[in-house]
Amino acid sequence: MLSAALGRRSCSCVRRRRRLCPTLPSSSGCPASPLSPSPLRILSSPSSSRGVQGSSLQPGANNVKPLEGVKILDLTRVLAGPFATMNLGDLGAEVIKVERPGVGDDTRAWGPPFVGTESIYFLSVNRNKKSIAVNMKNPKGAKIIRELAAVSDVFVENYVPGKLAEMGLGYEDINKIAPHIVYCSITGYGQTGPAFQRAGYDSVAAAVSGLMHITGPEDGDPVRPGVAMTDLATGLYTYGAIMAGLLQRYKTGKGVHIDCNLLSSQVACLTHIAANYLNCKMEAKRWGTAHGSIVPYQAFKTKDGYLVVGAGNDQQFVTVCKILNLLEVSKDSRYKTNKLRVQNRKELIEILSARFSEKMTTKWLELFEGSGVPYGPINSMQQVFSDPQVLHNGLIMEMDHPTVGKIAVPGPAVRYSEFSASKPKPPPLVGQHTAEVLKGTLGYEDNAIEELLRTGAVVQHEVK
Repeated sequence: MLSAALGRRSCSCVRRRRRLCPTLPSSSGCPASPLSPSPLRILSSPSSSRGVQGSSLQPGANNVKPLEGVKILDLTRVLAGPFATMNLGDLGAEVIKVERPGVGDDTRAWGPPFVGTESIYFLSVNRNKKSIAVNMKNPKGAKIIRELAAVSDVFVENYVPGKLAEMGLGYEDINKIAPHIVYCSITGYGQTGPAFQRAGYDSVAAAVSGLMHITGPEDGDPVRPGVAMTDLATGLYTYGAIMAGLLQRYKTGKGVHIDCNLLSSQVACLTHIAANYLNCKMEAKRWGTAHGSIVPYQAFKTKDGYLVVGAGNDQQFVTVCKILNLLEVSKDSRYKTNKLRVQNRKELIEILSARFSEKMTTKWLELFEGSGVPYGPINSMQQVFSDPQVLHNGLIMEMDHPTVGKIAVPGPAVRYSEFSASKPKPPPLVGQHTAEVLKGTLGYEDNAIEELLRTGAVVQHEVK
């Protein structure tokens, strides 16, 4: 079963009275770990309880999620890391979010808007998590993190390289006590190199990586994308890398250190723009809503809004001309192929723009419906969340928050035939689960927890 294959072992050596797993040879996981079988068993038969395919075939299984049993210790803040761990939580992982006592994640203060005292920014990327408030600068707090790492499968952090090592929580430190750990570091620029100690924020990485150089009006200034796409791309790379790390551990019995960073994520996402330069030394430019290599593929102004239309091949261009009642344009030798249309972009776009401006957006939507040509309006948020397909895809996820009541956030982008991401847990309050985790996960006694609370090593938020 997948959760058994990838998940946390029930190690008596780490479950009782806060004791840590002893240091083990690098070729093994914790005692009783199912992560050390032969690598050939990764695709074992459905009858094997440890096979990757077995989880969906368990008798009586109902909505079993693939990461149930996987424990993630999440020391990340802001967006890239929390977005990654939220997606892992949607797949059933237990995510323990470590926050600073009192202030918590930086984004808890980002606003307005707020719902009550809760930042909507924070609420948008922190569902399905438990929050523990730990002062990691306190030796007792750092000890708790090490103990949690020993019973976790994944350790995720986004500190400047070297910062956690100063607290005894770097990869080398954690690997000694938890050789099974998938330790994922998210930084601005990587673990080594000339810029590795720089702090990384989305807009800065978007600038340095070239994304802002290619984003904005053709004759205007560089523009920051409307959402933090570099952070989100890094979060998705992180999400996939952690899944790969878990599978790698299943094959080898060993943990792994994963290096994710904003710069590499965004440069990798430059795809054909980067390849244009690397192979042809073609410097990139801003195209507004248009595409440098496909014409027409952009937004056109209508009588009351905008419509994006893309003709990805010659037949689609002919269809666009038919819908616009511009058959003579489709027959013009200057526009017969995409290469020619790119070369004669200015004249063609002027003709098409003039025609699109003659009708309302809704009329164009009617005319393009069923044509096989990709098209769509530029929607406001109100229009997005009224769109029938958005509603059908379940992209509004509602939860009952412990202090502000019902909230709604964008739901998961992916749906699965054998399970769903329904009934999510709401984003936590700072330190809402501190005592629960100390007691239930590490086996702390009440008097030990009370002492930690008294000294300020941890904080518990009491939900009223």
